[in-house]
Amino acid sequence: MNKKLNTVLFMLGATLANVIMVIVCFIVLSFLYIKFISPILPEGSEGWVFSLIFIGSIVLSFIAYRALMKFLEKKVDIEKYFDPLFVRRRK
Repeated sequence: MNKKLNTVLFMLGATLANVIMVIVCFIVLSFLYIKFISPILPEGSEGWVFSLIFIGSIVLSFIAYRALMKFLEKKVDIEKYFDPLFVRRRK
C-alpha cells in the first residue's frame, strides 16, 4: 500500500472511531444523568439536559481523540507511512 491509500484509510478509520467515541460518551453520560441527576432535577428539564449531554459527548470525544492522536504520533513515524493532507505548491 502506498502513502496516499494509507492516509485515506487512516482518515476513514479515525472518523469512524470518533463517531463511535461520541456514541459511547453519549450513552455513558445519559446513564449517569438518569442514575444520579434525573431524580434531583424537576420534570421537563430533559430536553435541555440531553442537549448538554450531546454537546458534552462531542467535547469529551474530541479530547479523547486528541490524546489518542498525540500518543500515536509519539509511537509511529507519521511521515514514513502517511502523506500530508495539505501540501503547499509553489508556482
